[in-house]
Amino acid sequence: MPNLDKAVLNTVVWADLGTPDVDKARAFYGELLGWSFEGGDPNMAFYTTGLREGRRVAAMWKKTPELPGPSAWCIYFGTDSADETEKKVKAAGGQTVQAPMDVMEYGRMAIFSDPTGAIFGVWQPKSHTGSQVIDEPGAMAWHEVYTRDAKKAGEFYSSVFGLKLQKMDGGGMEYWTMHRADDAPDTQNAVAGLMQMGPQFPQEVPSHWNTYFAVSDTDASAKKLQQLGGQVRQPPFDTPYGRMSAVVDPFGAEFCLIEPKD
Repeated sequence: MPNLDKAVLNTVVWADLGTPDVDKARAFYGELLGWSFEGGDPNMAFYTTGLREGRRVAAMWKKTPELPGPSAWCIYFGTDSADETEKKVKAAGGQTVQAPMDVMEYGRMAIFSDPTGAIFGVWQPKSHTGSQVIDEPGAMAWHEVYTRDAKKAGEFYSSVFGLKLQKMDGGGMEYWTMHRADDAPDTQNAVAGLMQMGPQFPQEVPSHWNTYFAVSDTDASAKKLQQLGGQVRQPPFDTPYGRMSAVVDPFGAEFCLIEPKD
């Protein structure tokens, strides 16, 4: 995948991790995904950017005990106006979690929840354009929202970001891929996925977004993750899109590893 020099609107352009221990998270993800790091200003919640060969892939920040919710990854859609997106979110039945705010010269951000409760962010880029490399080992490869109401969630993301949904057949689950309106509807250019949560999800698990990171060997990476203090929720298995595994970092943040097919 070519390096990315600008954010593509209405796609996932960034992800960051809220974690109680940035130092230990750096050690974990650095060893697992081959990241180096920059940043960590205590006046900015120790916000630290992960790099692959000097290019941005994702970030992490220190989550203090008074902030609600567990340690988790948050995805960000690219937008040309966080304020206008907030209006669309509210009109479509979503809620504002963090109102639009400037992040110095880097950009403008906001955090929302969709009508089914899944949390996500938007990023209006300035000097920080988001992830500079994707779909390569150590970088983001896919994102999907697990929702308790697929119809309501699908209508929301279509309304806010102009995405078209295409239902996938088979696999024993209700799953849709989401596509930018100006793209041809095929799985090669899908922005993200949407899945109806079934009985495999305990009732107490809310709607939420999930991020996949690409690796060169899923089995070896899952083994290393356990050695580093993480847990494997779903052992490596083959899919039409690559070999994947559902995992958890040492602080409870869930994500997936995938060895993508060519």
